Amino acid sequence: MGGRPITALNLVMFPAKHLDMGLLKEILRGGHDKALEAGTCLVGGHTVEDDEPKYGLCVNGTVHPDKIITNAGSQPGDVLILTKALGTGVLFNAVRSGRFRFADLERDTLPTVAALNGPAMETALGFHLHACTDVTGFGIAGHLFEIARGSHATVRLDYSSLPVYPGALEMYSKGEGTGSNLPNRAMVADSMTLRAGLSTPQEQILFDPQTSGGLLLSVPGGEAEELARALAAAGVATAALVAEVVEGPPALDVI
Repeated sequence: MGGRPITALNLVMFPAKHLDMGLLKEILRGGHDKALEAGTCLVGGHTVEDDEPKYGLCVNGTVHPDKIITNAGSQPGDVLILTKALGTGVLFNAVRSGRFRFADLERDTLPTVAALNGPAMETALGFHLHACTDVTGFGIAGHLFEIARGSHATVRLDYSSLPVYPGALEMYSKGEGTGSNLPNRAMVADSMTLRAGLSTPQEQILFDPQTSGGLLLSVPGGEAEELARALAAAGVATAALVAEVVEGPPALDVI
């Protein structure tokens, strides 16, 4: 974390014999637009015939060797700020299964999912940023534990402060899920204490895998409120103070 992207290369796998090529055009257009938004030059790409569509970007950039931000630098007294809500995993699956309307996802969730993390990172670099990670496939619990393990400290999560996308809890209560929740839970089971009285759907949010999730920003507690205000001023939709770092063994304590 802390780098600046310079070039990006399209990586595409696409079933050209089964899907309209116009769909591929729109996928590439979306990648191009986001690359431009990030200030990156799109320099070409590679395409492979595959059974299902996959798309990504291989990005090269620069970072000052003394300003690399990892997920292992949190210090006791730090507060962790989350910059996007949770629940994309279950919502995307629920749209596929027909339990959740795509129109609702498009209105309430996709604008945040599509937002770049660049403005949040640029804002946070103006503070004493000790550690940072994005929240992706391991879910919020997995990534908080990564910070705890890397920083040799305990992370205490205030569950009530977690922002959740509309409909995510409802989908878990209706039996929707993802293939990642169980392995994500198993990954942290020996190092996580659940002291909050959570329902089963609420617990599942901890392990929900995120697509284009937000950042977890670790700053001294005295700077957290100011950073949250600065994030809002920079147009970041969410800036929730969700956890604190305390002395203790590498562990996740959910209260």
